[in-house]
Amino acid sequence: MELISGNEAIARGAWEAGASIGVAYPGTPSTETMENFAKMPGVYAEWCPNEKVAVEVGLGASAAGKRVLSTMKHVGVNVAADPLFTAAYTGVGGGFVVLAADDPGMHSSQNEQDSRYYAMAAHIPMLDPADSAEALAFTKEAFVISERFDIPVFIRSTVRVSHTKCAVETGERVETAPVPYEKNQPKWVMMPLYAKPRRLDLDERIERLRAYAETCPFNRVERRGDAVGVICTGATYQHVVEALPEASVLKLGMSWPLPAQTIADFAASVDEVYVVEEASVYLSDQVKALGVKLSQPARPLSPAGELTPQAIACAFGADEAPHADTPANLPPRPPALCPGCPHRLVFRELARMKAIVTGDIGCYTLGALAPLSAVDTCVDMGASISMAHGFELGLEGEKHRPVVAVIGDSTFAHSGITSLLNTVYNCGTGTVCILDNRTTAMTGHQGNPVNGITLQHRPSRELDLPALVRALGVDDVRTVDPMDMKAVRAALKEAASNDELSVIVFESPCVLLTKERNAPYEVKSDCRACGTCSLIGCPAISCDPETKVAFIDASLCVGCSQCSQACPYGCIVSTGGSHA
Repeated sequence: MELISGNEAIARGAWEAGASIGVAYPGTPSTETMENFAKMPGVYAEWCPNEKVAVEVGLGASAAGKRVLSTMKHVGVNVAADPLFTAAYTGVGGGFVVLAADDPGMHSSQNEQDSRYYAMAAHIPMLDPADSAEALAFTKEAFVISERFDIPVFIRSTVRVSHTKCAVETGERVETAPVPYEKNQPKWVMMPLYAKPRRLDLDERIERLRAYAETCPFNRVERRGDAVGVICTGATYQHVVEALPEASVLKLGMSWPLPAQTIADFAASVDEVYVVEEASVYLSDQVKALGVKLSQPARPLSPAGELTPQAIACAFGADEAPHADTPANLPPRPPALCPGCPHRLVFRELARMKAIVTGDIGCYTLGALAPLSAVDTCVDMGASISMAHGFELGLEGEKHRPVVAVIGDSTFAHSGITSLLNTVYNCGTGTVCILDNRTTAMTGHQGNPVNGITLQHRPSRELDLPALVRALGVDDVRTVDPMDMKAVRAALKEAASNDELSVIVFESPCVLLTKERNAPYEVKSDCRACGTCSLIGCPAISCDPETKVAFIDASLCVGCSQCSQACPYGCIVSTGGSHA
């Protein structure tokens, strides 16, 4: 027995099933899955520029006969949807399993999204484990289902399954012989001539999957009484059995296609039947579509966010448990860029010049928070450049503030390149800042094409960002040290005054990547309490609430000198010493 997380279990299950190739783009809560798979013996694993590319690489490897695991978070499924929908038509060679890691509660995401809708829309079966043990078992079986029904298979996790650890009985790897590839244009060439009959073939495969769902061992009834029955899936099952110990439960391990007869029989066996799910109405809508009349809890469950056993118990009539009031004097703890972050001065200068800043996904979303308060928008990967172009079009003919797009290196490789190409192609203007911190920082410092570090540390090539940008057709391209305030200010000012498109590559490694710590800085006794240093938002800097005099916490300071550069009176100096 091993104590492992759901992500680790999925990686282990794929390895035990004989999967030999893994492809992914990192995204919380899915990231650790591919990182763990990459450590397994006898496998090849890679980070791809984005999820669409990962699925296409995976589908190619499957067509060649290998068992393949592809992993992504829920919004990554949006990016991968194009090949996924057609992969249901083509089918597979070797088993092809795709992890979709949902994030109810949006702990690290810009939306709540239920990937079960993708399974239904794409006609791809989905398994929905409730804990790490099921995650391993379901993943192993997913490869069998994939090859048996000639179709990719989704594994859906949520953040609680992905990151919670429980005891799991692991097994040995079972090597599987590759499925020999043979040229088969009607199966693999999805032009209308072949896609139309493949659609009919898909319908026949789905009918067989519906029949399989009725006998699938992952769908089970736990009989505890005839009064109340609850239908649920995934992590919600754990909360239901704790909150409603006397209720019978239909636990659906396969959440698409649903076992229609099993659901109907269960509903008929209890006086009242309920569906409990979090941040979605997928399951309740599908059960009602089968003709089952659902009862509603005494109190409505929240339509958003994660569920808890207490919330479920209260919805079904239990008294709300008393809780202590939060003390009024607790200090706020908003997220912030790390001390020494190379993004900080860029956002400070953008705020100072009152630019309209279109942001992107990653650490740089923190540039939206006070005191920087620089970022105006953040929607999805790569949107910063496209939205900046849209702003320029919308404000054309008006006198307006500078429009600046801010995007990280990994995100630029993910989907910023095509956005920039569109701006160049359509003769757009404005400024694009590529914050190249030499890593994919927000998800845990993974490699990417810009730094040239691969998942398994194979020899690679580092992308030349300025050369690529020039090749796309941008004439005004410069590389600037973001730790130099004067250089940052001058570059942004010059770019903003340019009537053409400008791209600035701000290159400096993430402070957590280098772990460099210079002598800490301190505030001299003649501090004028102007508050300028506090505007850069460094967690190491605080001010006396009465005198407004600044103070630097030497235990947090990394000696980056950003505050010293920002101080207009030279009141912040290096101690010249070193950290303990």
